Amino acid sequence: MKVYYDYDASLDHLTGKNIAVLGFGSQGHAHSLNLKESGCNVCVGLRPESDKWKKAENAGLTVKSIPDAAEWGDVIMVLLPDQNQKEVYDRDIAPHLNPGNTLAFAHGFNIHYKQIVPPADVNVMMIAPKSPGHLVRRTYLEGTGVPCLIAVHQDPSGKTKELALAWSKGIGGTKAGVIETNFKNETETDLFGEQAVLCGGSAELIKAGFETLVEAGYPPELAYFECMHEMKLIVDLYYEGGLSRMNYSVSDTAEYGGMTRGSRLITAETRKEMKKILSEIQNGEFANEWLSEYKAGQPLMQKLRKENSEHEIEKVGAKLRSMMSWLFKKSSKEEVGV
Repeated sequence: MKVYYDYDASLDHLTGKNIAVLGFGSQGHAHSLNLKESGCNVCVGLRPESDKWKKAENAGLTVKSIPDAAEWGDVIMVLLPDQNQKEVYDRDIAPHLNPGNTLAFAHGFNIHYKQIVPPADVNVMMIAPKSPGHLVRRTYLEGTGVPCLIAVHQDPSGKTKELALAWSKGIGGTKAGVIETNFKNETETDLFGEQAVLCGGSAELIKAGFETLVEAGYPPELAYFECMHEMKLIVDLYYEGGLSRMNYSVSDTAEYGGMTRGSRLITAETRKEMKKILSEIQNGEFANEWLSEYKAGQPLMQKLRKENSEHEIEKVGAKLRSMMSWLFKKSSKEEVGV
């Protein structure tokens, strides 16, 4: 696996190009500001009624409507929610694409599942920072960066990879390292990680552990600390040095207990279900399910959100977190990407 760094990339590939960044959320604000401060000619594309319009202008950026930005841009980065991209592409982007333009994405969902099918004479690339946008912005300001994935889906110009590397450099990614992949692998691994481990598996494990302790008669406050609060300690250790650092850092009792009991939870049946989840991602079943759910007004999503918000762990956690003054020292502006 080759990793690309600063010396492998040149901002010259963006010189003289109009760069339109559609969206000003977590990733949108980071990409547009970092590229502008790297010397690129950037505008942000937003809906005229968007509450982000004034925020982007106040940050020193030129703002246009999405159709105007798409018409103006030579390179058009689509940083809108997955479920909205096809509608916006069909209505506001496609009519303004010209041969030689470049469409860019930070996630492969709509290209991989053929929700968006660009013309053959348009370059299509992906630059996917492996962190939230506020870290992309913060590390850039600190003179470092976060690792990025790049991919090329269409390359009529023969220079799309160089353009992806230039974009990565412009947002700070080549200071940390850039890995080349493809839209299929990025999309499918990203969705699987979210569903089976990061947003799905870990949340259900936390809730199940909490419920087990509470049902056994232990105070919910203790159950919260053991199953939710201390998760950050463990995840930070994973993040810093993998499984070995975590095991090195905890007590021998915790290390032995974890290594001998963890496999009793992640059983053959669990792994079988993981493979089923992956299969649903690979064959497009999940993508179709999610897009249908969105078009129907998200009834299941709203039901599940309500159930999560009413879970006892959320009520106990809100009370305990109010005692943790250090949690509220982070700038809210950083978290929402403004």
